[in-house]
Amino acid sequence: MISRRRFLRRAGVLTAGLSLEKAAAAAGMVQSSTALDPNKLTPYVDALPIPPIVKNSEMRPDPDDAHKMLSLYRVTIEEIQQKVHRDLPPTRMWGFDGSSPGPTFETRSGQGLIVEWVNKLPLKHFLPVDHTLHGAEPDKPEVRCVIHLHGGRTPPGSDGYPEDWVVPGKSLTYHYPNRQDAAMLFYHDHTMGINRLNVYAGLQGMFLVRDEMEDKLNLPKGKYEVPLLLCDRFLRSDGQLEYPVSGNPRSPWVPEVYSNVMLANGKLSPYLDVEPRKYRFRVMNGSNARFFRLSFGNLLEMDVIGSDQGLLASPVKANRVLLAPAERTDIVFDFRAYAGEKILLRSDSFDIMQFRVASKSVADNSTVPAPLRSIERIPQSHAIRTRRLTLDESMNKVQQSMGMLLNNTPWHMPVTEKPRLNTAEIWELVNLTEDTHPIHLHLVKFQLLGRRSFNVFHFQDKGELIYTGTAIAPTPEEAGWKDTVRCETGQVTRIIVPFEGYPGRYVWHCHILEHEDNEMMRPYEVLPGDKEGAILAVSHWPLQTELQRSLMLVDNQPARNLLVDLV
Repeated sequence: MISRRRFLRRAGVLTAGLSLEKAAAAAGMVQSSTALDPNKLTPYVDALPIPPIVKNSEMRPDPDDAHKMLSLYRVTIEEIQQKVHRDLPPTRMWGFDGSSPGPTFETRSGQGLIVEWVNKLPLKHFLPVDHTLHGAEPDKPEVRCVIHLHGGRTPPGSDGYPEDWVVPGKSLTYHYPNRQDAAMLFYHDHTMGINRLNVYAGLQGMFLVRDEMEDKLNLPKGKYEVPLLLCDRFLRSDGQLEYPVSGNPRSPWVPEVYSNVMLANGKLSPYLDVEPRKYRFRVMNGSNARFFRLSFGNLLEMDVIGSDQGLLASPVKANRVLLAPAERTDIVFDFRAYAGEKILLRSDSFDIMQFRVASKSVADNSTVPAPLRSIERIPQSHAIRTRRLTLDESMNKVQQSMGMLLNNTPWHMPVTEKPRLNTAEIWELVNLTEDTHPIHLHLVKFQLLGRRSFNVFHFQDKGELIYTGTAIAPTPEEAGWKDTVRCETGQVTRIIVPFEGYPGRYVWHCHILEHEDNEMMRPYEVLPGDKEGAILAVSHWPLQTELQRSLMLVDNQPARNLLVDLV
């Protein structure tokens, strides 16, 4: 028998053939009877919007060096009315500087900047707040926000900690040093307990870091480099956003949201006029829960050149690219062989947008070189500690989700993960749920070591990890630097993480936003990296390895984290 969770996952992730009503029923969701049927709208009548590049307001002293000046960007967070389709009335959303997605930041590696995020939202939320969730209790203001730069190597005071929110009329000023390689990052709301609602309302945008190494590659650029923020949203027939809820008005939270409309840069079924030449598409999945499997036309070949944290070592030929929420991909597609044709960007049976290829040939001097850059793999022997961390879910008697946890530990419990600055650790993410979870670590980038199936029931019963298959190496598209990794159901996903940047408190969490908002998020703390501490950690490595292999039971329950902080 297929479980409710697995049915929902197939409905929302694997196919578009099942009706939205069936998927909603499987999730226990309640939705409006006035759902928009996007098939009744004429597609490809609106041009794809390209978010503008944000402009600086003034100059401010560099927080790291008062003798230097940095650009200050003042960005307003506000309620907007935005047309998502020619034949629909404007949709009520929340955005940045008048649009959703917000304006794109474009900067260079090592070129810091300062952003003042100004909250001018209304005092009441227009989406359903669940006051039973931690961080969204009735005594909290209904409208709050805090902005996180996803993928940014950011000081802790500017990272957008979920509890550091501000109310309307207040602002946050954050410093982004941008001491990292060229990559496509993105910014979004990260408020405890209502993050899923604020992002669903529209609070996200793109952030591009460039560097000299990437400049020398002669990839498509200028108007031939197109940012694409893709997401799904549920629209009513009047064009307004609706967020699905449970059947319990006191606790409206639902475990996932899969919607009826696919948006590209905030438009439903837009088109883009292109020339018959190479284009570079910087694509991110901005959905709350939906996974995309992107393809051009009838599985036409593309070059995948990058992922979350920048370029791969070499281009990867692919016909389809899988993106979990918050994952990014960097694609070069050559329209030269399709002059005069119309090509669709698709995700399985969903058509997202149309490319209209001009007939007249043009000169194209851009290249897709191989190799793209050097990526040194981190030897596993460099890790001073291995942590085994579980992904957990609690269910009620009718197999409805009551919430998810990391390492079976609620948010408010003391910090248990305390890596030291400038050391590397291996994190083994043991997925005990029926979902694939995109796990994101703030501050750091990491490398995927691989995945391996295990006996879930035996682990839950005895606390022992018994593998049932051989290790699966990362796919070529995952072999670069990542900040978000897909943890498949019934598998152990292993990553090696160099903790570089800054000491301080950060978070790690599932990027299915409904999961994150119901406590599938934990703080972790990067401790200062002193020489004495590093030596002590290395000296205890044989003991930690032995602890990993041992079985530990606490109150007749498996110990979810088999390692102790020995320093």
